[in-house]
Amino acid sequence: MLNIALNVFLLVAGLILVAVTLYDVFQGVVVPRWTGSTLRLAPFISRLLWPRWKKFAWRLDGRRESDFLAAFAPFMLLALLALWIVLLVLGFALVLFALRGQIKGEHSFPDALYFSGVAFLTIGFGDVVAVGTAARFFTLLAGTCGIVVTALVISLTFTLYGSFSRRESLILTLDARAGSPPSGVALLETYAQFELLEELPALFDKWELWGAEVLDSHLAYPLLPYFRSSHNGASWVGSLGAVLDAGTLLMTTVCSSGKCGQRPIGSAHLMYHMGCHILEDLSVNIFKRHARPEKDGAGEPDAGITLQEFKQARRRLEKAGFALREEEESWQSFAQHRSVYAEQINHLARFYSTPPAQWIGDRSSVSFASHHGAHPRAFRLPRIMRRRGSST
Repeated sequence: MLNIALNVFLLVAGLILVAVTLYDVFQGVVVPRWTGSTLRLAPFISRLLWPRWKKFAWRLDGRRESDFLAAFAPFMLLALLALWIVLLVLGFALVLFALRGQIKGEHSFPDALYFSGVAFLTIGFGDVVAVGTAARFFTLLAGTCGIVVTALVISLTFTLYGSFSRRESLILTLDARAGSPPSGVALLETYAQFELLEELPALFDKWELWGAEVLDSHLAYPLLPYFRSSHNGASWVGSLGAVLDAGTLLMTTVCSSGKCGQRPIGSAHLMYHMGCHILEDLSVNIFKRHARPEKDGAGEPDAGITLQEFKQARRRLEKAGFALREEEESWQSFAQHRSVYAEQINHLARFYSTPPAQWIGDRSSVSFASHHGAHPRAFRLPRIMRRRGSST
């Protein structure tokens, strides 16, 4: 009687383990949208390991830190595959051990574990053979799961790297336009210097479509945001923030009656709303909180930068030839618009440990780079401008 109860317990435990693992595979690979983390292994392991991975990376210096952070996403992809395989093999081993009376050549749990692995990997040595109906069914089911899971993970790999490639192709174009790390002010300076302001609407249109694809892919595959850019100083968070900053400056600080015109400002409005929508959804799904920050006790919006930094940006834009709105009016409008996404873009930058940029991420090292030699490329001009001898 005790032996029967034990076998029933092992059978039920094995089936539950197989079911939970297959559910995680289904939700993480097959379902093309963000799903809850209940009974999910992949999000739990990523959130558990990532802070420790970052902490160890911060002990390294220079290129080694960046390389170690970049290895996290590929490592997690392989680790998840290994974890799914181990859990499924273990689950089927429990089931087959409970049915050991129907299996020829199995006498212990290690034998059941071996037989489960052979069935899952479809090796089929034939030294252990299922002879009972239930044992044969679960042996076939284990082999089917092995083939399906392997195929799904291969498909997931191609999907992730395809989305990563499409994401990075537009990001890398910002190096010549907005510097590395990118800056919204430098982006506007470049377009003004080379008299390309009429092309700003096309730029914002491209980034609006880019943002829609990033929102869709990064919510569907939570591992994708951890993939770091292959270009030093670039990141999807910093690039999104730079384009948002450029659009916000156009909307709030640049006069539409000047050489910029109304059309670029209109396109900037559309990109601004898309960018805020991206950060809204990412913040809600990743950090489990509403994206829009609350105002402080005085009711003043938090732009994420100081008034002095804003004045410096105004001087650079004025030097580039932009006609600007009155300072106090433009600051109030800029602070109001940037407060919608400032906290969220910085939260994302800190969470994913992206390279610090002009107004994004950990800016303590950026602010004092000239004194301490930290992050000397933080305010680097676009390459094409440096070749012409321009200065900030």
